Amino acid sequence: MLAIIHAELVMPDHMIPDGFLLLEAGVIKEYGEMSKIGSFEGYEILDAKGAYVAPGLIDIHAHAGGPYRYGQQTIEAAKYMLQQGSTTVLPTLAYCLCRETLLEGIADIKEAMKSSEGANIAGIYMEGPYLNPKFGANRDSISFSGAPRPEEYMEIIKLCGKDVRAWSIAPEREGILQFVLDAKAANPDVRFTVAHSEATPQQVEELMPFGLCIGTHHTNATGTIQKYPECRGVCVDEAVNYNRDIYAELICDRRGIHVDPYMLRLVRRIKGDDRIILITDASLDNGPVPKEGYEGATDIHFDNAGEISGTKLTLNAACRNMMVHTGASIVDVFNFASRNPAKALGFTDRGEIRRGLRADVIIVDDKMQVKKVILEGKIVR
Repeated sequence: MLAIIHAELVMPDHMIPDGFLLLEAGVIKEYGEMSKIGSFEGYEILDAKGAYVAPGLIDIHAHAGGPYRYGQQTIEAAKYMLQQGSTTVLPTLAYCLCRETLLEGIADIKEAMKSSEGANIAGIYMEGPYLNPKFGANRDSISFSGAPRPEEYMEIIKLCGKDVRAWSIAPEREGILQFVLDAKAANPDVRFTVAHSEATPQQVEELMPFGLCIGTHHTNATGTIQKYPECRGVCVDEAVNYNRDIYAELICDRRGIHVDPYMLRLVRRIKGDDRIILITDASLDNGPVPKEGYEGATDIHFDNAGEISGTKLTLNAACRNMMVHTGASIVDVFNFASRNPAKALGFTDRGEIRRGLRADVIIVDDKMQVKKVILEGKIVR
């Protein structure tokens, strides 16, 4: 049993100054103001000394954790991210992997989920394989071409089983609906995301009844349809912005390269703060940095062609960047990086400070530097 005292508790829509939090049997038992609690007898005491105490971060989209790659060194990657405050992670396998590597990666993640060392791994995020080959880094490596074929993908679906939480798709791919139906038959609770796509809004919306509810790294690796030479058309980004039921993933790097700070502020205004999900899209690509325009972009990776390919971010850093670029409060960013991803993917047992939820808690300072990490009621950092 653990009692966190003298905490600035970060709630979904307010703060509790000089608060306490009681953790027992792996769940949140009670919380409130210090002045309203009589005794902490029987509890181990952790004094937050006025620091922010908030729900653990949930990173639903990352290909790596520090120097470790998910799908190859999954436990090491997950442990690295746990130390940075991500008490829930979804290892992400990329669209550019060949079939054999994809199967090996799925098997590695599923094995890691069985280990006590992988307690923060909550499933798999499949970024592909059926995306539009015109968009994204490492495009020359894409091996899943043509219409999806059951003889090609059913083994992948079966191996993922119910551990897959999200499948990314390009709605304009020929035959994609059959893939969606087969994936959903194997796991009725799976979510779909639109990614690496130049689909029309209508093509995106046609798949929403089947569970498409997330825009993968919104405004990145998406096309724009030119209806007339002089006019900008509408495409994926507009569909994500317009549809209330679609959450928008955002990569928030230090320089605002992935998403311009003005665009971040615009998306907040359009989508509302309850439909934004911060992600890291952490990767390990180590290609050349372009000579112009990327000065100071030290938290971005590039592929061998010098194109943007994920980040070096941890989710706490992404939260800090979002505060800088948009003026978001600490309450806001914990919604973006904990409560909203939990809701989007159906994690009903975590994502906020509430009685009965899993005791995944972090302590941070006002710069989002992680001081303590608690996973299922146990201090792990």
